Amino acid sequence: MLRSVKSLIGYKIGATDGPLGKVDSFLFHDDSWIIRYLVVDTGNWLPGRKVLISPVSLEQPVTKVKMLPVNLNREQVKNSPDIDMDKPISRQAEIELHKHYDWTPYWIGGGFVAPVEPSSEEKKEAAVAAKEKVGLLLRSTQEVVGYHIHATDGDIGHAEDFILDDESWIIRYLVVDTKNWLPGRSVLISPQWIEKISWSDSKVWIDLLKNQIKDSPKYDPLAAVNQEYETRLYDYYGRPKYWA
Repeated sequence: MLRSVKSLIGYKIGATDGPLGKVDSFLFHDDSWIIRYLVVDTGNWLPGRKVLISPVSLEQPVTKVKMLPVNLNREQVKNSPDIDMDKPISRQAEIELHKHYDWTPYWIGGGFVAPVEPSSEEKKEAAVAAKEKVGLLLRSTQEVVGYHIHATDGDIGHAEDFILDDESWIIRYLVVDTKNWLPGRSVLISPQWIEKISWSDSKVWIDLLKNQIKDSPKYDPLAAVNQEYETRLYDYYGRPKYWA
């Protein structure tokens, strides 16, 4: 199911033996646009602390009460490695986190979750590669909100939200607020259509023209993004569908 990131902020996180806190933001890889962690504010339970939870630990969301259950207990989370969220998350910190929870490192399988349990030799090779590959960066969805979005022929607005797939935890779309150009309207842009990003300047360039975007299928933030709408969107732009 496709969900808005904003709609998930504030969701309660429930461990097997009690509440853990609330969703504060999400961290995604800036090369694959896959959500790797939920940043959870532990509130009064562990004052002043935020923890990282991998989507692999999530159970079925309980939308009615805005809760994301996890297959972890409070003691595990309490004793997890303390990570400074104000600094870039190093791969070494990720390794320690995965060891603590006994999560299969996603960088071994190359995708969201490794398809099979890796051998001990593969784990050793991955650990060495991971220490060398510290350049991979995790970005906060909170940080990217506000980035300026540029078409090939001019500015169209700024990122205001994201649409993610809660099964694969891939960010499928940036929601772009075009109010200074198209008042009262937002549009969806797939990360696949991004030409380049300047993280230092908070700017994103997409290989689409403003007129194309202007006449694209209307996006309603109050309606679910379903495959019927996605099909119209991809057919309009003449782009290959990610599900095909």
